[in-house]
Amino acid sequence: MEARDRAIEGHPELNSLLGYGDNASAADCDLVVIATPWDSAATTAKEFEQQLQGKILISMANALVKVGPEFQPLVPPRGSVAAHVQAAMPGSRVVAAFHHLPAKELGHLGEPIDSDVLICGDDPSAVATVSEIVGKIPGCRPLDAGELSNATAIEAFTAVLLQLNVRYRTRVAPKLTGIRDVDASN
Repeated sequence: MEARDRAIEGHPELNSLLGYGDNASAADCDLVVIATPWDSAATTAKEFEQQLQGKILISMANALVKVGPEFQPLVPPRGSVAAHVQAAMPGSRVVAAFHHLPAKELGHLGEPIDSDVLICGDDPSAVATVSEIVGKIPGCRPLDAGELSNATAIEAFTAVLLQLNVRYRTRVAPKLTGIRDVDASN
């Protein structure tokens, strides 16, 4: 509720578009972002299996652990958090996205986030929908990174980005070169 109120303070035009609620309220939405710690993503979704049937679920969790000063990726039994969610929710359309965008920056509505967003999933129309959403975030470019099996590499790469952030006291984001104009509907 507080995050919604802060967002409305800075962007009153979003008042009718932004709401708040608990997980059950979120499960009633047409598209759901699973923004939980990685080890509870699938179980949280599973609690609302009936409500989430046929819906797009965006998995943005990264299985990471900090060992000493280093971030290290963990590889869940299904290869990625997104694949684990898809296995738990076979009636839903899981798409992996937003792994490399910090939540703090995502919360700064209207401010550009200079980053490519790697998106993968086994349902092309779900990937296209998520790409369209990403394309509306100032500074973000959606890139279709293939099938959900590629989420393993995308999630693990987050450990590298976090380590660079710590080492160089900055915020790095993936920007891939060589890809011309991207149409979010592709």
